[in-house]
Amino acid sequence: MISNFSFRNPVKIIFGEGSIAQLPKNISTNAKVMITYGGCSIFKNGVYNQVKEALVGYKMVEFGGIEPNPTYETLMKAVAIGRNEGVDFILAVGGGSVLDGTKFISAAIPFERGNEWENIVMSRNKFQTATPFGAVLTLPATGSEMNSGGVISRAATKEKHGMGSPLLYPQFSVLDPTTTYSLPKVQIANGLADAFTHVMEQYLTYSVNALIQDRFAEGVLQTLIDVAPKVMLDSTNYEDMANFM
Repeated sequence: MISNFSFRNPVKIIFGEGSIAQLPKNISTNAKVMITYGGCSIFKNGVYNQVKEALVGYKMVEFGGIEPNPTYETLMKAVAIGRNEGVDFILAVGGGSVLDGTKFISAAIPFERGNEWENIVMSRNKFQTATPFGAVLTLPATGSEMNSGGVISRAATKEKHGMGSPLLYPQFSVLDPTTTYSLPKVQIANGLADAFTHVMEQYLTYSVNALIQDRFAEGVLQTLIDVAPKVMLDSTNYEDMANFM
């Protein structure tokens, strides 16, 4: 039986080589911007410099060190900076973990009604507002640049939970395939497997006779099957990496 549903995805995708330069067209010049990122890769591949050059003249603060499977403890440090600095826009630069962590930061900065873990992660939609944010994606894998959900861990209690809200869609996501050229082979392989698994989880779990949605999923899966050996062989082929991204 086909169920009733509502579908809306408001994320603006800015795709292609050189698209990081379009950041000023999509972030208010009056914004106080927090740039969030993970490790050192964005410094090595030049993405950090591209972002900084695009945002010359903006008031900015930075928060790095968001780990894979981002933790509540790390993210609350970013929240404290965001509150103290009066941040009103966040730019996530990285892969799915940075995006997931930024979604929590987005919800937590303006939150004033109790414990952030309990009310943002454990109890969805207990928050009424969120700091707007955008993304510069550097690793195609989880689809976090296109959705309003994330997964957050808590080191102290060894918990890991999903979170989400309609307030947590990125305003835009910049996808420049050339930012992936320097990824290690293992990261590309992980991204391919991650993307494939995320689609398979939905494709196999629910039998709802929704043929169009099944064809969407099959198209994504077949594309990954086609491009996987190509991007593993040569991660600097623009067309193949563009199709993967």
